[in-house]
Amino acid sequence: MEKNSNAEQAIREPDLLTVSPPPHIKHTDTTPRIMSDVIIALIPASVWGVIVFGFRALVILIVSTGSAVIFESLCCLLFKKKQSVGDLSAVVTGLLLGLNLPSSASYWLPAVGSFFAIVVVKQLFGGIGKNFLNPALAGRAFLFAWPSEMTSFPEAFNKLDVLKISYSSELDAVATATPLASLKGGELPGISILDLFLGNCPGSIGEISALLLILGGIYLTVRKVISWRIPVAFIGTVAALSFIFPATLDRFGSMGAEIFSGGLILGAVFMATDYCTSPVTAKGKILFGIGCGAVTVFIRYFGGYNEGVSFAILIMNMLVYYFDKATKPRIFGTGGSHRKREETR
Repeated sequence: MEKNSNAEQAIREPDLLTVSPPPHIKHTDTTPRIMSDVIIALIPASVWGVIVFGFRALVILIVSTGSAVIFESLCCLLFKKKQSVGDLSAVVTGLLLGLNLPSSASYWLPAVGSFFAIVVVKQLFGGIGKNFLNPALAGRAFLFAWPSEMTSFPEAFNKLDVLKISYSSELDAVATATPLASLKGGELPGISILDLFLGNCPGSIGEISALLLILGGIYLTVRKVISWRIPVAFIGTVAALSFIFPATLDRFGSMGAEIFSGGLILGAVFMATDYCTSPVTAKGKILFGIGCGAVTVFIRYFGGYNEGVSFAILIMNMLVYYFDKATKPRIFGTGGSHRKREETR
């Protein structure tokens, strides 16, 4: 009788244990939440870029971001996939691409870059989480097919005409030497380290204010969206190498200029830390950051292009598998002798 009552009670009560496939650990983090945090962290640098370069910079950011969202939606329709625009990853890709462009860029340029980033680099490989290159950086690298558009940087607070679609025929007139161009020539830039830190200098729309980018990085670290390991290893390696092998006679001046000019902090904080294209292990992240920093300095010193951050990250993206493989933790209960026995079987 007691046995029958226990059975009836078990039928009436809901199951206390749910058996399901892994993963069994649930977390409140979602792709939209993570991407929202990245967008929030980028807002100060974006606003400052618009203040320094004018509303033309804002139009470039809008075109870049809007194009990325449109191409993402069209790809989902074409490939008959669930719409992924809502995860905001396309917004982040478009925004980062726009922030890596000069304010003198033609309005069609960010649209072409967004097409390559979203369609070729991201969607053709299966969508978010399956791309092996950072889409925004790959799109930027593709745009160097138009080098004059990508390497002409207006002077700070030189606000170009927002109604002009293209400056292709006048780029020489609006362009000015960047701090990295001065370092390339063996001279310190005619801009103080403080101005470089605050963002009173020529450059791409979103890379000029080291202060605002660092604040964005701190926000993402506190929110646990990114790990400190890659940015610190990346920037620290550039600092160490530029101090040991200075581009000018002033070691500290060279080191400061190398750190606070160009896209170093933007790349180290917001693009090298991309989940899909960076290592998952702690040691792997540090090695990845060191590699990015070393390649950046090598390209800046010996390459034909003054900046090396984007290309350094893309090169290291292709080595992520090997970093993870070399630094993966040992399986509990196994050792060298166990592995040796397995190899001899």
